[in-house]
Amino acid sequence: MTPPTVIPGEGTARPAAHGWAGWVVFAGVLLILLGAGHVIEGLVALAGHRGGGVLLVSPTAWGWTSVALGCLGALVGLGLLAGAPVARVLGIGLALASAVVNLASLSGSPGAAVLVAVDVVVVYAIAVHGGELRAAAYR
Repeated sequence: MTPPTVIPGEGTARPAAHGWAGWVVFAGVLLILLGAGHVIEGLVALAGHRGGGVLLVSPTAWGWTSVALGCLGALVGLGLLAGAPVARVLGIGLALASAVVNLASLSGSPGAAVLVAVDVVVVYAIAVHGGELRAAAYR
């Protein structure tokens, strides 16, 4: 049983990936790297160093939340590379959440501005070209 086509003209005749699939691979790898960065940031906060920037939460809560969302982000990045449709939705949500959190803690670390830019690129790549990599079950 094949899933119904969502886009008119899409079906088995359309190849699974086009020339823009590199954007999706790029976004998946960046999600994995962003997840690793958030895990490191969370571990630093758990070690007792300052973390959280202007957010009014305890370093312990900030650390565990950052570690959990970092692990989830890395898993979503792997799902995006595998072509899972749910990873596209979760990837956009996590990248937007990461951008908001990094904007809130902009005074905490100067690298947060770079992370916000990376988050914007990830959202663009997934939103515009997310359907280029699809799991075999959805081809």
